[in-house]
Amino acid sequence: MKHFRLNSLILVLAMILSACGAEPVPTINAADVQHTAEAAAFTLVAQTQAAIPTATPLPPTEPPTQTPLPTETPVELPTLEVTATTAPIGGAPAGGATADPCATRVLSAPKGRETIIRIVNLTKAPITVSVYLNETAGQGECGYRSYNISKSSDVVITDLVQGCYNLWAWSTDPQIGVNTGGSGCINNTDKWTFEVSANMLKFVGP
Repeated sequence: MKHFRLNSLILVLAMILSACGAEPVPTINAADVQHTAEAAAFTLVAQTQAAIPTATPLPPTEPPTQTPLPTETPVELPTLEVTATTAPIGGAPAGGATADPCATRVLSAPKGRETIIRIVNLTKAPITVSVYLNETAGQGECGYRSYNISKSSDVVITDLVQGCYNLWAWSTDPQIGVNTGGSGCINNTDKWTFEVSANMLKFVGP
């Protein structure tokens, strides 16, 4: 029992001596920690700002000047006056640069030396034919007429006079397109014939 008490006392004394000889553990001040953190943060911000590259101003440059392109001088081209004529649709040929007083005149009963004209439709479609008499030298007769001719048929005209004629034939049949013209001059009382095909109007004479 005595040995136990003695050992315990020795142990306590050793602990006291050990505690007295050891250096005390310093305590951390909260204010110091805060100031240290703030200083580190300011240092980091300063280093970051210093690392950002600065924009180097470019020297001023003058805008490029554009050399004007050479201008082309317009060259006057010679003009050519053309008297245009168009095919009649339901009447006489239309006038061109100079108005034809006969273009709108219906040829009813012309005066002059009589003749006979036959128009033959060689196509497989009904056609319309415009017959236009140019102004005659003797009587001054002129004007136009229109005739409807069935397919593979003809018409004989006995009340016309001698002179020069323009004929135009056309058809509205989409299967057999006809759009053609021809002319001829008649100088006697014989029967003069005009033949109409799909792409030609032919003056064959008496």
